[in-house]
Amino acid sequence: MTAKIEIITAGRVPRLDDRPLKKRVGLVILATDHTTEVDFQRMVASDDIGVYVSRIHYANPVTPENLLKMQPSLTAGAALILPDEALDALMYSCTSASVVIGDRNIEAAIHAAKPGAPVVTPTAAAVKGLQALGARRISVLTPYTVETSRPMADYFADLGFAIDRFTCLGLADDREMARIAPDEIAAFARQATAPQSDALFISCTAVRAAQVAARIEAEIDRPVVTSNLATAWACLRLCGDDRPRPELGRLMAMPYPEG
Repeated sequence: MTAKIEIITAGRVPRLDDRPLKKRVGLVILATDHTTEVDFQRMVASDDIGVYVSRIHYANPVTPENLLKMQPSLTAGAALILPDEALDALMYSCTSASVVIGDRNIEAAIHAAKPGAPVVTPTAAAVKGLQALGARRISVLTPYTVETSRPMADYFADLGFAIDRFTCLGLADDREMARIAPDEIAAFARQATAPQSDALFISCTAVRAAQVAARIEAEIDRPVVTSNLATAWACLRLCGDDRPRPELGRLMAMPYPEG
């Protein structure tokens, strides 16, 4: 028989830090998402900033109807991220759904679980990024079908952007969107950029465009804003990280607009 091991209690209670990490970024992402966590670990997470994830149900294909079905899950998904603790930013990671649900409706749903947390959507972050870069005329590349791309074209046009060229790849499964090779993203980006545009926006948090944004910028000689690049930039700035990181793209050297 093994001898009973004596376990003793330490003579004092350990000192506790206020937080394990100084800043906290929450992500509400789709159950099918392959890309957002990887991008945020690469671009946002650090010894000072923790990234905490909750997944919500999503069923393909990517259509406006299916995207809208996520809205009732947003509050519960946000509530699962560090319950009863404050977040420095909370991002909902779906660009096309942000258009059909609406930035303000997403913010309201998330604030029902996390009141006071700054809410970031890919669409609103992309707009802020394009404005920070001084872009008024844009080209847009999406992986979606025409049906799903149409509301996005209207979204940017309604906010005053001139869309010189809008290209979609016709995919309807976000898992396939995540499998588009980076070289292919760069090739389509070159074709999608109109000569008169100030910048290119590449939509979809599933697409690995943030990995090659700086490379595309060098090839087309103008700024590139992607969904994950824009949201990472927004979350970093909301956490007080103002370090310029132009190696990730020109946007990462820009300050965050107030308001």
